[in-house]
Amino acid sequence: MTRIKICGVSREADIKAVNIVLPDYIGFVFAQSRRQVSPEQALQLRSLLDGRIISVGVFVDGDAEQILSLYERGVIQMAQLHGQNVADCLTRIKGYARDLPVIAAIPVDDGQALPWPLPQGADHLLFDNHNPGSGYAFDWNRLSSLRGLIQGSSFIAGGINEDNIGKALALQPFCVDVSSGVETNGHKDPEKIRSLVQQVRETLLSEGRAS
Repeated sequence: MTRIKICGVSREADIKAVNIVLPDYIGFVFAQSRRQVSPEQALQLRSLLDGRIISVGVFVDGDAEQILSLYERGVIQMAQLHGQNVADCLTRIKGYARDLPVIAAIPVDDGQALPWPLPQGADHLLFDNHNPGSGYAFDWNRLSSLRGLIQGSSFIAGGINEDNIGKALALQPFCVDVSSGVETNGHKDPEKIRSLVQQVRETLLSEGRAS
């Protein structure tokens, strides 16, 4: 069954919205962004989050010590790594906390070949627009040669919304990762969150892929 991640939650209202529909994951963005939260803000929001939802920390060129500290404090349960130091940060994290699941982001630029080789040692890969958080999708057809990997453990992100979610689900990814696609005027929209989560689950049910 394809899972759902709502990324970039930053307000108590966002937590209330996801607690109603129970996506599998939410993302706290610690990198510079209009959705950025401080460790203290994330800790407070995490205390309000339904325990059935997994909290993911999103980092760009993140510091392994900060990531491990957030994990040890119970703020995050997974780490999502973007940027230039993904491989090094991944190695450092796994050297201290092998039980901390790590998502390694693969930037996809429609004008360039996919980065190769892919990061080793990550629990999941995330294929995203080369400018994460931009709200723009890349050409998902470029992932056709990686279908087995996509279906097994990979997240897909980048401009996913109600209009194109069906196309994303057709790749049968491990998880669809949505942020701007459930926002209105730059903020998470509870109705859009509800509608997209419902659409995903109804699509999977109709195709016999729900569990």
